[in-house]
Amino acid sequence: MQKNFKITDEDGIHARPATALVNTANKFKGAESFAEAKGKKVTLKSILGVLSLGLEQGDTITLSSEGEEAEAALNALSDIMVSEGLGEINE
Repeated sequence: MQKNFKITDEDGIHARPATALVNTANKFKGAESFAEAKGKKVTLKSILGVLSLGLEQGDTITLSSEGEEAEAALNALSDIMVSEGLGEINE
């Protein structure tokens, strides 16, 4: 399962929103969640991984989840992306 987003935050994804994504991903023990951008794929359970993507306004990111809680995890991560003003769904 995956969803694509376009980064809309003028600061991109920096420490505070990255922490929100990591904390959300870590709530789902039955799912592995990933972020993919610029040809690089990282786990969403690592703050350094997320920050290493260097996402800026206008970039696109694909969030994906695998496992028995994949759908719930992906929905929660999508909610964080939208509610934190980080990005908009770019299907």
